[in-house]
Amino acid sequence: QVQLAESGGGSVQPGGSLRLSCVVPLSTYNLSCLGWFRQAPGKEREAVARIATGLGNTYYVDSVKGRFTVSQDSAKNAVYLQMNSLKPEDTAIYYCAARSPVLGAGYCVGSQTPTSWFTQWGQGTQVTVSS
Repeated sequence: QVQLAESGGGSVQPGGSLRLSCVVPLSTYNLSCLGWFRQAPGKEREAVARIATGLGNTYYVDSVKGRFTVSQDSAKNAVYLQMNSLKPEDTAIYYCAARSPVLGAGYCVGSQTPTSWFTQWGQGTQVTVSS
């Protein structure tokens, strides 16, 4: 089973920043769609940001636009989520996910793409924003 390795979670005060990292196996990374999802207690898992590694197209949920940035490093087979201006409502377990291979970027960055479309998941990392 493919294992995605996340890191970078932690506790931070409102307004602070965190950077999440996810290393993806090389066989998965190329021509893939990589995503960051989060799940807060009692809520459904939601997509936060996605990136198509082949074309670099990105998607962000409205609540994080202007604050979060998803990026990739092909030399490290990694995807990152830079989170700035964090709010208490950003508190959740954050998951890295992947689907590969993917041709084109449309479905990867579409607003209606279901969470179930992703086939590979990490274990999750806790992000807590609290004063």
